[in-house]
Amino acid sequence: MPIPTPTARAGHRTGNFADTSPTDRPAAPPSSIDLPPDTSDPHDPHDPPPEGITRYRTIWLSDIHLGTQGCQAEYLLDFLRHHESDYLYLVGDIIDGWHLRRGWHWPQAHNDVVQKMLRRARKGTQVIYVPGNHDEAARQFCGLAFGDIAVRDETFHTTLSGKRLWVTHGDLFDGVIQHAKWLAYLGDSLYTLTLLLNRWFNRVRTRFGFPYWSLSQYLKHQVKNAVNFISAFEQVMADEARRRGCDGVVCGHIHKPEIREIDGLLYCNDGDWVESLSALVETTEGELRIIHWTQKRNARPPVKAAPVSV
Repeated sequence: MPIPTPTARAGHRTGNFADTSPTDRPAAPPSSIDLPPDTSDPHDPHDPPPEGITRYRTIWLSDIHLGTQGCQAEYLLDFLRHHESDYLYLVGDIIDGWHLRRGWHWPQAHNDVVQKMLRRARKGTQVIYVPGNHDEAARQFCGLAFGDIAVRDETFHTTLSGKRLWVTHGDLFDGVIQHAKWLAYLGDSLYTLTLLLNRWFNRVRTRFGFPYWSLSQYLKHQVKNAVNFISAFEQVMADEARRRGCDGVVCGHIHKPEIREIDGLLYCNDGDWVESLSALVETTEGELRIIHWTQKRNARPPVKAAPVSV
């Protein structure tokens, strides 16, 4: 069955949204929701010494899928312990509501990720959360703040080089999600089966001393329909960024980290923490980079299955 191509969401609002860049900071949210206090030590004893931490101006993370067995929370915690930033964007699918409705899965590492982000916000990092399709329930709280984390339907960021980037998860421009959600749920089940194979494959790799490598991501990128879908999605996102008067877009959703130019627009995808284990960063000099954390770290936390879909 051919995959429907991504489409712009009819009637999607394009009003003026707060720009979270330092040149035009947003006004305070109209109200906030207080979270229970964090009773843990404000200093994480597992954090590296200051000389072991790399500081970036901005970090973008998406598709973490907390609440699933596939979430590579240990890798993400390791990444967060070694990187700090002035701005942290959570670009959707942070918590996987689809899978939490089927069954509860919330190990300590997932809670540690949440506490880590809350701690960052309390210590002065500007944290902006843009919900996606797996955590779409959070969209009803857009304009509010949870523990100093601002929730936005979409937002904008201006880089040091002056590029204005539109920040959105991307599911609102996915024809499958918008017009055939049943197909998205079916794909989710098939994806779960594929990623079950991924777990056993990586257990064998780990036993022989090899690092984590995503079999599921490799297979996905070899399927012609999937490749065509990704290309169409990237084009739609670039076109929408142009329509908003931006120089580029930062999104997630398709689990494929990328930085490239499309018809003069900058397309950036920050990847995921299920397959690619990647993040998009802006250096203190204003350069945009993709970081693949498994290529940077020798430590190999336990490999988990990844029953999630985009």
